Amino acid sequence: MFEKKWFQSLVVAILVFLLILLISSANFVFEPIFAYLTAIALPFIGAGILYYITKPLVRLLEKYKIHRIIGIMIVFVLIILVIFLVSTYIAPIVQKQFGRLIDNIPRMIDSTFQLITYWQQNQNLIPPQVESMIDNFTSNLQSHLEGFSTFIFSFIANVFNFVFAIVLVPFFLFFMLKDDRKFVPFIAQFLSKPKAKSFKRLMGNINHTLAAFIQGQLLVSFSVGVLLFIGYLIIGLNYSLTLALFAMAMNVIPFIGPFLSVIPAILVAAFQDPIMIVYVIIVMVAAQQLEGNIISPNIMGKALSIHPLTVITLILGAGSIAGFLGLLFVIPAYAVIKTIVAHFYEEWRKKQDPGNKNLI
Repeated sequence: MFEKKWFQSLVVAILVFLLILLISSANFVFEPIFAYLTAIALPFIGAGILYYITKPLVRLLEKYKIHRIIGIMIVFVLIILVIFLVSTYIAPIVQKQFGRLIDNIPRMIDSTFQLITYWQQNQNLIPPQVESMIDNFTSNLQSHLEGFSTFIFSFIANVFNFVFAIVLVPFFLFFMLKDDRKFVPFIAQFLSKPKAKSFKRLMGNINHTLAAFIQGQLLVSFSVGVLLFIGYLIIGLNYSLTLALFAMAMNVIPFIGPFLSVIPAILVAAFQDPIMIVYVIIVMVAAQQLEGNIISPNIMGKALSIHPLTVITLILGAGSIAGFLGLLFVIPAYAVIKTIVAHFYEEWRKKQDPGNKNLI
């Protein structure tokens, strides 16, 4: 029985659960480690995203015999230039539009109350249960708004922490661009030749997966944002730049991002002119069709090869467990795990059938 695979697998599972139990019991040992990882997570992730965005430019400059340090300095200058242009020409417009939107929120709320009241007084078709739900919502609307205000203040506090972490991003980015080719050889020197070769191939696959997702997703989101901005300008939607930037940010979230991005636009259109809702939906559908049929296939291709049902399941689970951050990072995390599992499965198959050259 001890030689049976099912028994060995059961023993391994029990040992894993015992290890998890011991780690949870000795949580005080790992708390400093988790605190340290939490402190560096934001600048590391931010620098990692910028690394995959700027790495192709550094490689291009190296092809033209430009020293890597000088190429990195050129990249930093371009980043500063982009920040300057955004803060000079785009940020004031967004700030003005966002301020107008905030000022109009009370009027929108009053209009909503009037519409609900008129609807309730001039209809006899709504079931009592539905009418009770409407009354409950309107009576608790003030508390919802107060909760939203608390959320805003909490968000502002988090923004200050975010800004502090952002200060560290340039330092992380500089060393990532400077020493990215040293990490894999440094680890591989401690491994045997076959394992070192396998490790290099694994890291190359992970690097390709992350590059495909980050570069592709950001380019797709930027393209969708530009298309929506053009469409909103054509139909004359208020706050067009702010809504397009919001859509650009939301499209970073796979699958549900486009649905989240259209909600504010529909609400603004409803208060501007009801027929505008139809125009917004047409613009959104046109932009998503261009993105799904032309932009995404040419930019991202099928690099990740993740089934849409898997994406939906992952997003629903990650959103309930980790909130907005889970929505952002669950897909690349899953893609990396999938790459690692596929790599070790391939290594296992090669050991099972070493004579099959198709597995190499």
